[in-house]
Amino acid sequence: MLFRRTAETEDLVALTALIRAAYAPHALKGLRYWATHQSVEDTARRLSRGVGFVGEVDGELIATITLSKPDPESKVLLLRDEYTWSFGQFAVAPGHKGKGYGRCIHDAALQHAVLGGCQVMALHTAEPATELIEMYRSWGYAQVGTCDWRPHTNFLSVLMTKPLAPQATSNAA
Repeated sequence: MLFRRTAETEDLVALTALIRAAYAPHALKGLRYWATHQSVEDTARRLSRGVGFVGEVDGELIATITLSKPDPESKVLLLRDEYTWSFGQFAVAPGHKGKGYGRCIHDAALQHAVLGGCQVMALHTAEPATELIEMYRSWGYAQVGTCDWRPHTNFLSVLMTKPLAPQATSNAA
């Protein structure tokens, strides 16, 4: 998988379609994530507030993730912390799930975050999405609380964090 930052010329229609397709199974379960119904304009707005990455296989867009730096105006205290970043718009195309691409783009994005000064990565996901919560636990995340984004969603969200190791610095003389 080729991993790269989103470009100013990114095809936001295709990116939005990827996100919505990846979240469609959650919508079928009755979960209203922002990503289940976001517009192309929503995708652009969410990307503009963070750093977006995409993954491609043979030129096909198959994965995406958007990192967000601390938001001093967030209603969630954790997301205001100066060393805590978060991610969203995390999606893998349905035909490519289960192949490790999600973990790959996630891990590459975390490397970028560490270089930017991130010490803790945070996420929030639907409390009923137990399969996602278990996946994140297997990746080293721990539940630290909940938050409520309703009416944008229709569920209580679980907050999870993962400490990140700072980059080693060289003390060569």
